[in-house]
Amino acid sequence: MPVDNEVYERLGGSWWDEASPLSLLHGSVTPGRFAYFRDVLARQLGAGLAGVRVLDIGCGGGFLAEEFAALGCQVTGIDPSAASIGAARAHAAERGLRIDYRVGTGEELPVPDTAFAVACCCDVLEHVPDVDRVMSETARVLEPGGLYLFDTINRTLTSRLVAIKAMQQWPLTRLTDVAFHDWDMFITPAELAGILERHGLVPAEMTGLGARAGPVTALLGLISAKRGRITYGELSRRLDVGQVISRAVSYMGFAAKTGHPSSESP
Repeated sequence: MPVDNEVYERLGGSWWDEASPLSLLHGSVTPGRFAYFRDVLARQLGAGLAGVRVLDIGCGGGFLAEEFAALGCQVTGIDPSAASIGAARAHAAERGLRIDYRVGTGEELPVPDTAFAVACCCDVLEHVPDVDRVMSETARVLEPGGLYLFDTINRTLTSRLVAIKAMQQWPLTRLTDVAFHDWDMFITPAELAGILERHGLVPAEMTGLGARAGPVTALLGLISAKRGRITYGELSRRLDVGQVISRAVSYMGFAAKTGHPSSESP
């Protein structure tokens, strides 16, 4: 079943709604992966992140963009869904956060060359038909020495069981009738490393991203969400997604663009 990327236009206004399936990416996923990214930035750039130029590729409703902005980064968010960008702008305004949101695609980023010290790309690579094109554009907009933060879904039997069978197909546990993912579009760490290297992005680290809740808790949570007893946001919190050892389902990491950082301040 092909990926239904149009769902982000249909549901794009509901990113921050606990009852929306899109909020599954927020409850624990946002704090879980951002804790890792914040640690990476601290290790690579030092404690002070104010003014660091960050590009969020495929920003959706702005979950991660707002986290970077709250640290004082200068954030630009790009997404092909106008509805999602509208929701992101509205929510940022409610929080008083200044984020430059633009409608655009990862294949043709509407930003200048070498304009960013950090590029973030989460829940995106498994949705695009031309990952090489997206990576080429990412390398173009990063300054020499810039960091690329990412997460995506691995192509394994485990990810087929969890992300496809349990969450999309099995009547007892599937969350919606939307085909959010296609197993054939998932990317193994080795494949991603090769793509990164082809575009001058040196892989530095990859680690697991997944539910830290036990399998029984996860299964009961999926069933409860399917039956409407809990919201998608609550399901996300119960799954307790974050850094894990196994990369069998999803993984995250970072790479660095070859070359040396500019001597100019951000």
